[in-house]
Amino acid sequence: MPRFSANISTLFGEHDPLDRVAVAADCGFRAFEVQFPYDIPIESWVRAKKHAGIAVSVINLPVGDLMEGGPGLAAVPGREGQFRAAVAEAHLYAEALNPLCVNLLAGMAPEKLDISDCRATLHQNTRYAAEALASLGVRVVVEPINTRDRPGFLLPTSAHALSLIESVGHPALGLQCDLYHMHTMGEALVETLTRLMPHIGHIQFADSPGRHEPGTGEIDFSNVFANIDALAYPGWVAAE
Repeated sequence: MPRFSANISTLFGEHDPLDRVAVAADCGFRAFEVQFPYDIPIESWVRAKKHAGIAVSVINLPVGDLMEGGPGLAAVPGREGQFRAAVAEAHLYAEALNPLCVNLLAGMAPEKLDISDCRATLHQNTRYAAEALASLGVRVVVEPINTRDRPGFLLPTSAHALSLIESVGHPALGLQCDLYHMHTMGEALVETLTRLMPHIGHIQFADSPGRHEPGTGEIDFSNVFANIDALAYPGWVAAE
C-alpha cells in the first residue's frame, strides 16, 4: 500500500487543530499535512509533531484572499510583494517542520487584468518560490483545481500544471495530484499518474463526486492505489 498521510485540515474536525496530529498518529498515519498552519505559532506545531512522532508531508503557501473567493496572490500583477512575504512566512514554517513539499495554489486571474500578464506573473512567482525553498531541500508543488469548484482557476488540469512546471524548469518544482480534482475534470487517473509520475511530488485523494471517503463515489481506489505501488512512488498519499 502507499504511504498514507492525513490532511488534518479536513480530517478529525471534532478535535482542535494541534490535537489532530496525535489523533492522526493514533490512527496509523505516519505523516500529516495542514493547509494553512500560520494562525498557530511554529513552536506549537513543532511540539505536536515531536510528541506524535510523525512527519509533515505538505503545507500550503499563504494565499491571501483566495479562500474567501478572491484571486489569491500567485498570479496577480501588483501583488508580488505580498507573494514574496507569503514565501518568507512559509519558509519559516518549513524550516521548522521540514515538510516534504510546499504547495503553491495558482488562484484566478482578476477579470479586469490581462490573463497573459497574470500567467507571466504566475510563472515568475513560481520560480521565485521554488528557488527560495530549494535551500531547505523542500519541493514546491503546484496543484490543479477543478473549475466546477473553482471557476476560473488558472491550472484546472494536470496538463496546465505540467506546462507551467516545464516552462519554469526549476529542479525543485513538481506536481501535486489530487485524485478528486483530476477525476472531476475527466482525467483518467491511472494513465495520468503513470505518465506524470516523474513530476509528481505529492498525491491527495477523496472520492468524486462529493469529496468524501473512498467508496462513496466513482473512483476505483483499489486500482489506483495498486498503480501507485507499481510505479514505486516514493512520496506521501494524503487522505482528505
